[in-house]
Amino acid sequence: MLELGIKSDPIETRYSFDWLFNVMLEGGIRTMQLGSFYELYALEDAYFHELRELAERKGIRIKSVFTAHRELGGFFVNDPYMERAARSGFEKLIRVAGILGADYCGSNPGAIYRDQAAHKKAGVECYLHHMRELMALAKDVGLRGLTMEPMSCMAEPPTTPEEMDHMIGALRQHHASHPDTTVPVYLCGDISHGLKDEQYRQIHSNLELFEYGLPMMAEFHFKNTDQHYSSTFGFSAPERERGIVDLQEIKDILLRNEERIPVGDLVGYLEIGGPKVGRDYSDSQLRRVLLESLAAIRTVFSEARVGVE
Repeated sequence: MLELGIKSDPIETRYSFDWLFNVMLEGGIRTMQLGSFYELYALEDAYFHELRELAERKGIRIKSVFTAHRELGGFFVNDPYMERAARSGFEKLIRVAGILGADYCGSNPGAIYRDQAAHKKAGVECYLHHMRELMALAKDVGLRGLTMEPMSCMAEPPTTPEEMDHMIGALRQHHASHPDTTVPVYLCGDISHGLKDEQYRQIHSNLELFEYGLPMMAEFHFKNTDQHYSSTFGFSAPERERGIVDLQEIKDILLRNEERIPVGDLVGYLEIGGPKVGRDYSDSQLRRVLLESLAAIRTVFSEARVGVE
């Protein structure tokens, strides 16, 4: 059974968590992925204890914590200061997830600077080194696993099937060697992420990459995109007209692969930025945008073994 959730990104700077929880309940959603925000890395623990209490009073479960701004990419840039900053930030994110009672915590691993492409292999290994240690911290704070997100360009691994296999495989091997002191690492997939080269030639479609990653996946993001995977948006009627993501195809992929998914409680989180931030005429539209997208997903997934809860 697929559970439908929402990522908190679009309320950043414009609405409170109390507002979001009320919109979630209006849309029949009780599971949230907390998206990171600037203050998260400096806030005292008491803030997150209070956030958890608020969520629980509303009947909302914060099941996952995940980055929103590519802010933990310092493992990839061959700079010791950036590497230490990424490690410190990731540790904070994991501890926040533990306070919130979340199951998973994750990020997109990071990006290689385009002018320093030769550092890619070393960057991947640096990330994997730190993740092996962070798997133990995640175990200590009570998480079920860590996650990483496959992205849409060769500068942001893992993108290709081979990169997914290498990175998840290396961490699976480490967990198998230390099952009592580490948590496993999974993918947090995204139905809108595909790969095109500099000439817009398609290397891997979004559907191909999503299906390939399912045997490594514990959660994923619902969002729409254009033919070049350039912009992302939701599933209102006009957005479905201009977008390429067919929700029926996503449901079919999940049904074909349901026995291969490694967790029994897969969650798909609506992850959209919503309308333009910081305008009176657009901020007021966020509630409608979220509810219309959630309703569109529910309509497609309501009749299936993989139907949304």
